[in-house]
Amino acid sequence: MNAQQSNIKLVVAGLLLGIFMSAIDNTIVATALPTIIRDLQGFDQVVWVTSVYMVAVMAGTPIFGKLSDMYGRKRFFIFGLIVFLLGSALCGMAGSMGELIIYRAIQGIGGGALMPIAFTIVFDLFPPEKRGKMTGLLGAVFGTSSIMGPLLGAFITDSIGWEWIFYVNLPIGVVAFILIMTSYKESLSHAKQKIDWIGAATLVGAIVCLMFGLELGGHTYAWDSPQIMGLFAGFIALFIIFLVAETRAPEPIISFKMFQKRLFASSNIVALFYGATFIVATIFIPIFVSGVYGGSATNAGLILMPMMLGSVFGSQGGGMLTTRTSFRNIMIVSVICFIAGIACLSTISPETPRYLLTIYMVLTGFGVGFSFSVLSMASIHNFDARQRGAATSTNSFLRSFGMTVGITIFGIIQRNSLNNQLSELTGGGKAPVGDQLNADAVLSPEVMNQIPPNVREQITNALADSIATTFMWALVPAVLALVFVLMMGNERVTVPNKAKGA
Repeated sequence: MNAQQSNIKLVVAGLLLGIFMSAIDNTIVATALPTIIRDLQGFDQVVWVTSVYMVAVMAGTPIFGKLSDMYGRKRFFIFGLIVFLLGSALCGMAGSMGELIIYRAIQGIGGGALMPIAFTIVFDLFPPEKRGKMTGLLGAVFGTSSIMGPLLGAFITDSIGWEWIFYVNLPIGVVAFILIMTSYKESLSHAKQKIDWIGAATLVGAIVCLMFGLELGGHTYAWDSPQIMGLFAGFIALFIIFLVAETRAPEPIISFKMFQKRLFASSNIVALFYGATFIVATIFIPIFVSGVYGGSATNAGLILMPMMLGSVFGSQGGGMLTTRTSFRNIMIVSVICFIAGIACLSTISPETPRYLLTIYMVLTGFGVGFSFSVLSMASIHNFDARQRGAATSTNSFLRSFGMTVGITIFGIIQRNSLNNQLSELTGGGKAPVGDQLNADAVLSPEVMNQIPPNVREQITNALADSIATTFMWALVPAVLALVFVLMMGNERVTVPNKAKGA
């Protein structure tokens, strides 16, 4: 028994390392991009470095989740680790922006297998009374690594070199590989099923069209340009084909029958809205600190630590409460804290004291932390082993989809708000500094130092106001999340009487 418990601990350690790598790579590259551009050139391609990874993760998540139901968790988790590590090693050796983009796609394919399968393995390994605690632990690692990404990326880039934001994955991944290979003994039987290749292909194609349409629209190409209109038309056409294919496939990638369950449907929609809202805080708080308070990229990343700690406590607390009350009751507390935190962040200005910003972040992090564990458990609730992988991967997919769309939409809102205010400030570009001012220049110390102090203060106010406005708009998906939380019903984790007595 002790040997079995020891093996389970080693398996959990391997899963935590895999989740850490996959989640942190969503954000760690962001702060290294200026240095990467300087070394590899190709500024016009830089958007693809982040986007291609996220697209590959989102496309792979439901596919690998379904395959793990069909053929086993272990083989696809190991496959994901190997592909992720291969992609990481290649990214560090990239000699051009084109090579880096291709290698990031490889890395993303591996990352798409790690997150959903890790949560599913925990659900397979542990009895109901322990699932909440363990899922909370995995959720805490996910939240922590997502927030730590910008800080760790800035630190590694400044101290060693941008290549090491990829190389650092290798020792972590090797340890995770050894732990899972030697300690995880999968006992569940898995029935072979037909693979829904049409659904997989159209899902990947639709995601690619949508994401690059959002990324390139209004920036590289005009929104009404043939390129952007073609991408959106491609998304609509492929998505319609995907919907039709899924209703006819014997074993669909995403089963719409699952959405007939009230708890599954509502918890997944809540995950979508949480992802879209939380990414705003992760991206724009460091920008606010750097541009308004002043400081290096590393110092800006440090300011996220309170939000990270709040999310850890929220994830652990939420997981442990699942055996004591309903998923809905826990998420009501979560969404109230989350909305309150985002509402407070919508009031920030250059006069906001740092301690007050810290309180706002703790509140936001605490609110979102519940979702990392509770929504994962709610989405998998009432499904048997043959469907758990698909259920968990659908939840992970929708959260990632919300984050990616949120980055794009709220990024457009913030950039337009700031540019409009800068345009008013410079009289439509007629002032001496008008040709220098744009959203990028505001965060450049070289440009800002050339501007008179009184004008610099107005620019700082404009930046703070644009970020506060973005947080105000972020309240929309947060409030929509509340609506769907109230629809989750009264289901909870049921613990057998024998387990209660023990």
